[in-house]
Amino acid sequence: MFEASFYTKSEDRSVDCFLCRHRCHIKEGKSGLCIVRENKGGTLYSIFYGRPCAMAVDPIEKKPLFHFHPASRSFSIATLGCNFQCEFCQNWDISQYGRKDGAPRDTCSSEIVPPAEIVRSAQEQGCRSISYTYSEPTIFYEYARDIANIAKPLGIDNIFVTNGYMTREMLDDAKDFISAANVDLKSFKDSVYKKVMKGSLDGVLDSISYMHELGIWIEVTTLIVPGMNDSESELKEIAGFIAGVDRSIPWHISRFYPQFKMHDKQATPEATMELAFAAGKDAGLKYIYMGNVPGAGGEDTLCWKCGECLIERTGFYVKKNLLTGKNSCPKCNSKIDGVF
Repeated sequence: MFEASFYTKSEDRSVDCFLCRHRCHIKEGKSGLCIVRENKGGTLYSIFYGRPCAMAVDPIEKKPLFHFHPASRSFSIATLGCNFQCEFCQNWDISQYGRKDGAPRDTCSSEIVPPAEIVRSAQEQGCRSISYTYSEPTIFYEYARDIANIAKPLGIDNIFVTNGYMTREMLDDAKDFISAANVDLKSFKDSVYKKVMKGSLDGVLDSISYMHELGIWIEVTTLIVPGMNDSESELKEIAGFIAGVDRSIPWHISRFYPQFKMHDKQATPEATMELAFAAGKDAGLKYIYMGNVPGAGGEDTLCWKCGECLIERTGFYVKKNLLTGKNSCPKCNSKIDGVF
């Protein structure tokens, strides 16, 4: 185990964690809502530091990030646990460790994998970045930070694929080494966040705005779940919020398929996906993508001004990239936002 950051101690050996926005008050011998940060004798520990449960090399488009070094490779890593309890999580078997109906056992590495070894693996496999993903990276922040501080001076970027429920204190600490983030904006109703995710909406909205303010490249993903967040009014609210932060933030609208505790719902109708796409357009968003809709062409990057297809994708793979050396459209010379 590894002593955690972002907590204060009390005389009764309880601690107050302020890594994420739950800001758990944790009594001695107990853990926070994430399950994986435990108070032992008045000291808070990150119990899976250095013990990844998943490592893989992914195309950056899988994060999904479409405007951050397209077609590059990203070394992806996760440990067990999450500070949300989403009933539709596709990675529930690792994210819901320690909960009823969650991960059945400790599937992390039995040996410590030092941060330097992660970076070396990323280098050996030609990765342009390291992504902290699959589960929620906030809850293994110390491990991610130690990896990132080695990776960044070597020219390897660091990416958080996150639910956005971290504190500003954590983001202030991370701003110098997190280059990009994909943030899930799962609903625009606080009641849904409280019931389904066991969190709150305001914290996520604040993180998106604050990351943008800090200069972190952001893309936002919304999984459209029938009956949960698929009304036209809510889709317009989500799109309007993103546009209010910055119209150049890419919005990934992703089609839901039954997962975890939501096998009672059907896959998102394509008509609903089109409705969300239209909401993004009406809000003035420059880049909107439709995920999990095979053959629709919804993952191509189009020029926001003239509509020219600039980056053509099939699944997570780039088939062609027509951006000029100045990251502009060759047809109308409009600048395309992103890190290319």
